[in-house]
Formats: sequence, structure tokens, C-alpha cells
Amino acid sequence: MEEKKILVAGAGVSGIAAAQMVLDMGEGVILYDGNASRSEADLRAKFAPGADVEIVLGTAPDEVLDRARVCCISPGIPMRAPFVSQLLEHGIPIWSEIELAYRYARGRLAAITGTNGKTTTTALTGEILRRHFPSTFVVGNIGYAYTGEALKTREDSVTVAEVSSFQLETIEKFHPQVSAILNITPDHLDRHGDFPTYVRMKKAITKNQTDADTCVLNYDDPVLRPFGDTLPCHVIYFSSRQELSEGLFLRGERIIWRRRGREEDILGIHDMNLLGRHNYENVMAAVAITSALGVPMQTIRDAVREFKAVEHRIEYVTEVRGVKYYHDSKGTNPDAAIQAVRAMVRPTVLIAGGYDKHAQYTEWIESFGTTVKALVLIGQTADAIEAEARRLGFTNIVRAEDMPDAVAKCAALAEDGDAVLLSPACASWGMFDNFEQRGRIFKDCVRAL
Repeated sequence: MEEKKILVAGAGVSGIAAAQMVLDMGEGVILYDGNASRSEADLRAKFAPGADVEIVLGTAPDEVLDRARVCCISPGIPMRAPFVSQLLEHGIPIWSEIELAYRYARGRLAAITGTNGKTTTTALTGEILRRHFPSTFVVGNIGYAYTGEALKTREDSVTVAEVSSFQLETIEKFHPQVSAILNITPDHLDRHGDFPTYVRMKKAITKNQTDADTCVLNYDDPVLRPFGDTLPCHVIYFSSRQELSEGLFLRGERIIWRRRGREEDILGIHDMNLLGRHNYENVMAAVAITSALGVPMQTIRDAVREFKAVEHRIEYVTEVRGVKYYHDSKGTNPDAAIQAVRAMVRPTVLIAGGYDKHAQYTEWIESFGTTVKALVLIGQTADAIEAEARRLGFTNIVRAEDMPDAVAKCAALAEDGDAVLLSPACASWGMFDNFEQRGRIFKDCVRAL
């Protein structure tokens, strides 16, 4: 088996990082991508001259698979893909990129998942940890591949990882000392098939935890509250809607932590730069995670007070003619978009629509209330969203061809004292490469007004 190579499937950001990590360990790599039109020369240029990288594009011949001892698979490749069937037929173990990284990383690991809030919570957790631990790494879906950092970790390192359901599909030994599941609402059903399967993938973050570990859970989530009772590890609950006998909760405008019958006032919601109830939940989760890792509470408070919203998540752009523009391009599902609508304190013109993930839009549209005054729709889901909005009695709807057209129509609809919000409730694919590109194009269009 030692004569065989590690097969890396998918030549995106995480795939290139995984291949480079294998090379850095002194092993050879087979880099495979199912897109036959990709340039082998461009891919080879991502590595040092003479690197032991064999590149295979299009189909994966049996003779290639026969030389692979394990496959590190891109989260973008679904488990029902024909390529995965080939791997299984050849008896090749399938690891996610986070599994490969975990096997070679050192130090302690905190891993965060959930349908919404992962990026903000991971970024905030990272900022808190950096103030206490000199060797801190922030990795995963937040934009830095875990395999790109794993070999830099030391025994005294602390790593926080944002992990998705796609990545959790193919873990074996991945074992965070602290895990967190922020919430679970229907998402990615086009990939997982049904909600129970999606829930199972999210819960997998705890599969290797023991009684020496900690799991942070949202008490208000009807899936997660009973799940905590099934875990062997210590569970810390948080709630923004009710006081807990044990855990973190929101009392008025203060975040309180009740532990073993004693209460500690953590900080007030006006002490932070984050807007909305969902962000108060993110803060409570980050407080629990970092406290479980040994960070002093005053250090946590100081970091939370100074932390600003991450790019693409209810991010303030600018004000033009009395209208404030915000972008929430990371609102890629209805539940995330609901949180953005609830955070608005002005009459709002909302831009929405995009790639169809088979989501339901009823609850999101019902959340508009008196806040959303007009809806500007783009993308593949525009027809479905408009039909549901009209069924529910919301009729001030405008269609736009693309993002520049959408921003121009919002500028015409919005009045002094209003807000314009990009929170699509849909994925970006089809019109954009990713949600980051969608958000940056929106900001460029706004600044051009």
C-alpha cells in the first residue's frame, strides 16, 4: 500500500491545498478533476516545478484507481456521483479534506457547523482564540483550507474549523475537542435528498467525541435540544428566547451564563458591533466554545466588543441619497435571509433570487411584515418566489436582469430613510461563481451609484 499514491478528487481550492499537503509530507499525488476542459498546464503551474503530481482529467481509468490507496474528495462531489461508485468498487477509502488534515494536524480542535451563522461564529471564535493562544489557526469553509494549515500546527496550537454537511459526509476519525451545531433548518436538499439525511450529516460532527469533550448546542432548535441528551460529552446550551437553568441565554439586552446555580453577566448586546438576534446566538456560541478551551472571560469580552461583522454577512456598504445599503450575500437559504430581514430597522427594498436548491420560501416571505416594502428578483428562482409572494399577498415585486439592473431598480424604489438589502435566500450558482463574487459585484454597483 505504501507504493500507492493519495488520490485527490477535485482541483478547487481545497483540492489544491490537499495535494500540496501530501507533497509536503514527501508523498506523490494523483490529482483528478472530472472537468475534461480544464488545462493540465494551469493546474501543474500551481505546484513547484517537478512536483510528483499526476494529473487526470475527465474520466478516471481503472488503472489510475488501482494505484490509489485513499481518495481525498472535494466537498463539491456528491456521494451519488458515478466517480464515487468507482471508488467504492475499487475498495478505496474516501476521506473529506478535513479528515485528511485532521490526521496530520496537532494541538486541539474546535469545529463549528450549522445551517446558518457558521462563518460569523468561526471568525469571532478565531479572534478570541488569537488573543490567548499564540498558535491559532482558523480554517475550513471560512476560506482557508484545513490542509493548507495542518502541517503548521504544533502541540500547543488551537484550530477552529468551519465545516459543512458536505465535508462531514466523509469523516472517519475527525474528532474535535469542542464541537458546535448552531442550528439545523432545511438546506442542500438537492444534495442530501431529504431533511433527515441532512440532519444526520450535521450531527456527525460529534460522532467521535467522548466524555472528555464539549458540544455547544442551540437550545431553541427543536432538532438539537433532544440531541444533546444522547451525547456522551459535556453539553453547553445557548438560547436567545428563554432563560435556561444551565447555559447561556439572553435576558433583555444582556447575555447571561448560568452555571451550577450561579449567574455571570457576560456582556450587553449594545456592547458589540453585531446586529440581530441570530448574531447574539453566534456570540453566545463563541463564548461557550472559547471558554471550554480555557480562554479567560475578560479576554472573551474584549474580543467580542471589538469584533465587526464578516464580509458578505449583513455588511454595511454605504449610504447614497439617504438610503443605506447592506449586503448579505451569504444568505444562501431562506432561514439565513429571515435573520437578515429581522435585523433591518428601516423600510427595506430587498434583492433576492438565484440558484434553485429546492427550498421553501413561505416562512421567509411571511417574515417581511412591514419591513420589506419592495422585492427585486433575479435568477432561476424568480418565478417560484414571485408566485409564492403573490399567493401570500405581497405584490410589490420587480424583476431585474442582473445585479447592475437590480441595484439600479432598488435605487429608484428606495426613498430617503430606507435601506436596500441583498439577501438572496438562494445560492449564487448560475449567475455568479460563488456568493463572494455576488456580494462584491453588488458592492461595486452600489458604489457606482
